[in-house]
Amino acid sequence: MTSTIALVRHRVTDFDAWKTAYDGFAPTQAEHGVHAHQVLRSIENPNDIIVTHTFDSREAARAFFAMPELKE
Repeated sequence: MTSTIALVRHRVTDFDAWKTAYDGFAPTQAEHGVHAHQVLRSIENPNDIIVTHTFDSREAARAFFAMPELKE
């Protein structure tokens, strides 16, 4: 089975505040097909992050990223 991994780069103003909100979203991620995720931080700027999410398919990834909650 092939997985789809989505990479998203964010530049946040406060990593700790962002991470608290991100962690609170974990149940929603699981409900919408995220099987694994990872948060990577830049050495030079810890507020420059890359997040990976693993899905079963491209369609599942597209549906997840189309959620209105992610636009907030």
